[in-house]
Amino acid sequence: MNKLFNALVSKRIVATVSALAVIAIGCGAGYWQLSRATTKITLAANLQARQQMPILNANDRAWTLSEAAERRMIARGRYIPEAAIWLDNRPRPMPVGGVGNPAQAGFYLMMPMRLDGGDEVLWVNRGWAPRNPENRETLPPIDTPTGVVNIEGIVFAHPGKVYELGSEKTSSATNAPRIEQNFDLNAQAKIYGWTQPPFILRLEEAGIKDGLLREWAPLTTGVDRHYAYAFQWFALAAAGFLFWLISGLRQYGREGVVKEDSGER
Repeated sequence: MNKLFNALVSKRIVATVSALAVIAIGCGAGYWQLSRATTKITLAANLQARQQMPILNANDRAWTLSEAAERRMIARGRYIPEAAIWLDNRPRPMPVGGVGNPAQAGFYLMMPMRLDGGDEVLWVNRGWAPRNPENRETLPPIDTPTGVVNIEGIVFAHPGKVYELGSEKTSSATNAPRIEQNFDLNAQAKIYGWTQPPFILRLEEAGIKDGLLREWAPLTTGVDRHYAYAFQWFALAAAGFLFWLISGLRQYGREGVVKEDSGER
């Protein structure tokens, strides 16, 4: 046993350390992918449970984020289209079994709504629209109701964030279409001086022909991909171990044959 240990480990320090590094990286990354899948499943279950709770009304009173987060909410008011913000680099929402190109880039249209019967302004993610592939500044045509409307959606803390280089400054221009990478509720409150809820409402209405897509992907989207990545990482760890073990055993066998030949001589 000591001879085998020496042949596999003591005489192959560099190979052993390299194998341990590959195994550690593979197992660590694999478990991380599994944890990502578990987190998505848990979030989806919590979201589903909260959506089964009674529907909130944004016009009733000022709701906190902890009270309203991930719950269904209705609201009544008028849109303020001149203050709309187009969030760039947003992939097309793809529901399970949906048809389309999930790699297609576009915008989320964030538009404030002044709630009926008060001065509070609720920011609404009205949906997704495709980006002009030839000119990023050319915004897609959409229809916005001019009167009082009733809407329904789900409450989120923000519309999702994308990676941006450096620290982007939120534009304060209100007389031109605003294209931003990310959305900051606090920054908008400072620009306009509005009283705002600490959340946004993502519309869930389908079938309305206003030029926007609202077929939102479930939170469990990508779970299968995480499992596939985890399998690949664990396979890498197993391959590293087997390569180290097999190469060591082959070397141990060759050394044994050489010693036997030397003894015969």
